[in-house]
Amino acid sequence: MARKVGVLRFGVFGLAVWILASAAALAQGAVVGLSLSTLNNPFFVALRDGALQAAQKAGIQLVVLDAQDRVDKQVADIEDLIQRRVRVLLVNPTDSAAVVPAIQRANQAGIPVITVDRAASGGKVAYHIASDNVAGGRMAAEFICNLLKGRGKVVELEGIPGTSAARDRGQGFNAYLKEKCPGVTVVARQTANFDRAQGLSVMENILQAQRDIDAVFAHNDEMALGALQAIKASGRKIPVVGFDATPDAVKAVEACEMAATVAQQPAEMGRLAVEKAVELIRGTKAPAQTQFIPVPLKLVTNPRCNW
Repeated sequence: MARKVGVLRFGVFGLAVWILASAAALAQGAVVGLSLSTLNNPFFVALRDGALQAAQKAGIQLVVLDAQDRVDKQVADIEDLIQRRVRVLLVNPTDSAAVVPAIQRANQAGIPVITVDRAASGGKVAYHIASDNVAGGRMAAEFICNLLKGRGKVVELEGIPGTSAARDRGQGFNAYLKEKCPGVTVVARQTANFDRAQGLSVMENILQAQRDIDAVFAHNDEMALGALQAIKASGRKIPVVGFDATPDAVKAVEACEMAATVAQQPAEMGRLAVEKAVELIRGTKAPAQTQFIPVPLKLVTNPRCNW
């Protein structure tokens, strides 16, 4: 009797090992698609690199397509990935609303969807992996409020209209000022589309129109660095706060040229997105409702700077 029990235990253990090995084998060689809004931005380059490293570790093939900040190209790219029958689709939307029909087509094709950094306004999405952009906007507003001792005039440079990142960062920033720091007012608010060159030109125009500016908040570091360039050229000293903590922005903070930047972890976002994709390929059931997986934020400052 004891001998039979021993055989049964070995059989169950062997079956468990076989199931685990089979699940791991399911992911080997699988193809996952990653549609990025742009690779003309160091933030998304870092996101891609984190995803590629995770894919290599998992033994899967990651196909990365660059939408070049064009909605029509991103929709076409996703269609291409659907035709390739990728096992999971990772999407960093160029426009949160415009990408919805493409996501719905992936849903119809039975391909799980994971959004990264920016959310989609519809369609069935298994996971959304991002920083809490509303919290990040509030973090920037709190820093500026304290820097200005609760009173001053601020410029806000907005990201691409229609993106969840621009909407949420602006929402958090303005909500904090309204609730906690009413003495700081936004005297100019314009979009620069997350672009450094546009940040420069938009800020040049604002500097000509506004004589009194006490601080600038940009929805990303590229716009912040463009604004900084315009401010330097004008001979004025105005603290600039960005968002993303790209290498150039961190260097600017260390050099006391930028006041602060809200640090995200794009490589970590890419890694987590691929890891969740692998779980889905191995048979993990997708959640019924989109599950938000937050990536922590922190404020990068330099206490040695005199602002």
